[in-house]
Amino acid sequence: MDWREDYKKKCVSVEKMAKQIKSGDFIMNGLALGAPTPRVVHAILDRAEELRDVVICDAVPVYPSKLLSPDFMKTIDGHINHVSGFFSPGGRAQGQPGLSPYFPVSSSDAAQKVAPVADVFICQVTPPNKQGFVNLGLANFYQMDLIRLGRENGKQRLTIGEVNDQMPIVYGDNWIHVSEFDLFVETSMKMPAITRTAPGEREATIGRYVLELIKDGYTIQMGFGGIPEAVVAGLEGKHDLGVLTEMFPVGLNDLVAKGVVTNRKKPFHKGKTVATFCMADQSLYDFIEENPNCEFFPASYTNNPAFISQHPNMVAINMALMVDFTGQIASEALGFRQISGTGGQLDFMMGANYSQGGKGITLLTSARTLKDGSLASSIVPELPPGMPVTVPRILADYVVTEYGIAHIRHKTTTQRAEALINIAHPDLRGELRNSMKGRFYMR
Repeated sequence: MDWREDYKKKCVSVEKMAKQIKSGDFIMNGLALGAPTPRVVHAILDRAEELRDVVICDAVPVYPSKLLSPDFMKTIDGHINHVSGFFSPGGRAQGQPGLSPYFPVSSSDAAQKVAPVADVFICQVTPPNKQGFVNLGLANFYQMDLIRLGRENGKQRLTIGEVNDQMPIVYGDNWIHVSEFDLFVETSMKMPAITRTAPGEREATIGRYVLELIKDGYTIQMGFGGIPEAVVAGLEGKHDLGVLTEMFPVGLNDLVAKGVVTNRKKPFHKGKTVATFCMADQSLYDFIEENPNCEFFPASYTNNPAFISQHPNMVAINMALMVDFTGQIASEALGFRQISGTGGQLDFMMGANYSQGGKGITLLTSARTLKDGSLASSIVPELPPGMPVTVPRILADYVVTEYGIAHIRHKTTTQRAEALINIAHPDLRGELRNSMKGRFYMR
């Protein structure tokens, strides 16, 4: 069958698409801007009373929908429930214990873990090109792998593409043929601009410390958050940097225009910035769209620690919530309350650890202010009960706060505690030093 006939045959209304969902289905949505739009999600939610034991799983949800409303989801509990592999700011209310369970994955293995359980997969794509290939646009991540792995193991019954004529085309291993989908739903929705608060002085100070650790010619990975963006803003003056990352850094277009990022010294994909998804403003979407020097690949490739480690002077830069005296890094939850996920942080820390000249940099503010106005240290003797470890202490390398840099990779646990206390909030250092006595270290 000609692909045009095949595509036309597979195009259905959103209501007809929703009718294909069965009780007991595990539905996996695409990540971030590659997820289905609210009209698709709501069409499924509108069938809640007809269904039982349906699970909708997502990661980094950015589109506002009833799926992220705790009050609404409680009304359809047992009919349709929500699970997430990474909670974004808009979905954190669902991360409270007893609401949406967390699906533990890292970016590199997400498709392998989800494929054996997903009955339905839904993601956004571009309209097909002249050869019948749709583009995954601003989020490849687990999309391509899950479509194919789901088929291979026979679990995935339905692969659904929401065809959005406003999704940018992004080059790389980001194309998939219409024959690999069962259904298409056509829509037209502008990509939302993801804007964030400009970094404050504390974040800028941390960024300046990080800049001391980045030399000309290094390859960098930036995580999500205000502090990594402060680092990006300060990179002007560096030369020939390369980018191998999970998410395209905000401000990358300016760094390329100024010659800061050239990707000339990377051993792979020379001259090209390599990532797996993007959430940013319109200027970055315009920069990425059909740009031969920007390529997206599955996270199983970009985030493979073995591949990352083959890049000399690989610098992984990610945020944390807490670090304990021994170097355990907690970045995704506060106690039992999940607020984000592992994502690619562990992948890139492992890769940087084995890279020749590589550095794994963990960023955090020294303390947070509680509701009563008191300070709670982000550097702690031990992690609170239920607090998951995102990066084990054997991979801890550089820890940076607004009070300096602690290089703990080659230190004993006692030396680590002392180095970390030196970059803790000054008002809390005495208390932290006292906690060493008779607790971890008998001195």
